[in-house]
Amino acid sequence: METFTELKELVENPHYQAQRQKALCDLADDMIDMPITNFINGFNKLPYCFTLQSCYGHFVYKGQKDPNNLASLSVTNTIGKVEYRIAYIAFCIEKSASGIVLLENLKKITTIDAENVQFFCAEWFWKKQVNSYALQVEPDRFKRKDTAIVDFKEALYIEKIRNEFFVQLFELSENAKK
Repeated sequence: METFTELKELVENPHYQAQRQKALCDLADDMIDMPITNFINGFNKLPYCFTLQSCYGHFVYKGQKDPNNLASLSVTNTIGKVEYRIAYIAFCIEKSASGIVLLENLKKITTIDAENVQFFCAEWFWKKQVNSYALQVEPDRFKRKDTAIVDFKEALYIEKIRNEFFVQLFELSENAKK
């Protein structure tokens, strides 16, 4: 997300349904990080949005080199620095009454912690797909980067924020189905 930009207004998109259908046909569960597969699929069942990309957020550190690590950090004094690979979801939202409500609800997710959760547009996403928005968990000072090197204490805090982020997104996807 190195092209973080301020939020843009929804615009009319006469190709939305065809773009949605193509994106969903090209998506398979094995492309989604396992902990978020169910609610990504939940969002994709809503007719007024679809996901473009997502990542659960991974912590890589000495003794744990898997770049797609899904394990929780364990409290220890032996880890100094941690490479955090951002948690995010990029959405395409239809300009409709339901899409506008979803957009407003996604903005509210940042209230978890405004210093570590951002809702924005990315220019490269928007050029590829109008009405695209991203919601991410990343310390504000790194918000334009895909990864950040942080100390272990901050990594534990980011993990807590990431977990709450996904809980709230899951609840949002469940409530939107009603």
